[in-house]
Amino acid sequence: MAPRTFWKGYLKLSLVSCRVAMVPASSDREKIRFRTLNRETGNTITSRYVDAETGTPVTDDALAKAYEVAEDRLVILEDEELESVALESTRTIDIDCFVERDSIGWIWLDTPHYLFPDDRVGEEAFAVIREAMERTGTVAISRVVLYRRERALMLEPRERGIVAWTLRYGDEVRSAEAAFAKVEEQGPDEKLMGLLGELIEARTRPWAPTLVTDPVEGRLAGLVAAKQRKRKPAPKRQRTAAPVAASGDNVVSIFDALRRSLAEEKKRR
Repeated sequence: MAPRTFWKGYLKLSLVSCRVAMVPASSDREKIRFRTLNRETGNTITSRYVDAETGTPVTDDALAKAYEVAEDRLVILEDEELESVALESTRTIDIDCFVERDSIGWIWLDTPHYLFPDDRVGEEAFAVIREAMERTGTVAISRVVLYRRERALMLEPRERGIVAWTLRYGDEVRSAEAAFAKVEEQGPDEKLMGLLGELIEARTRPWAPTLVTDPVEGRLAGLVAAKQRKRKPAPKRQRTAAPVAASGDNVVSIFDALRRSLAEEKKRR
């Protein structure tokens, strides 16, 4: 079943525009979700806001957003003030510029969406923009309001449509150089590299979505089904023992471990 369209608007490049629609490229609707109940009555529990000092419930009209500028000092921001700094239009993807696709690293990509024309009239304009990016190896950078926030957007041509990636902002991405600063640079032993290359080749598979299934989700579904039938759930699968890390001068043990790994892989295959 095709996913429901959750955003409609216009894709605009200078004087060229077309109607478009957008759907999320991923979904977690199939995941098992739990509800919190009162064990004694079986009724669903609801949550509500209460004053942290008095403990009294707070009505929706009394709620306000605030930012902490210093300890015990908050600045209240009204809805009208927040709206004044938002984008003028929430229904137009106005392309600002184009950049080379390879210049944007994977870490900047946040959430993917599928973008496609929303009517027959705009199909030609949409196809021209998509094909031009495809031929030039570029992607478009834009901004749009999604999920109640202004988002930077990268438009990437894909098959007959466009993948619209929301992008992380600069202050959200941490430096890889700082994270790996304590890792010492050293050249690996060539014999070990040869064995590891064989092990990688033996374990290489064609990509398929089944390679990244969630085992816990499957066990949860089995648990729920067993509870419905009032049976005991299947026994928990035993975890494999954690591998023992090799010390810096333990090259021989790494070599032996790789050889044993290769032997086991050949038996398994």
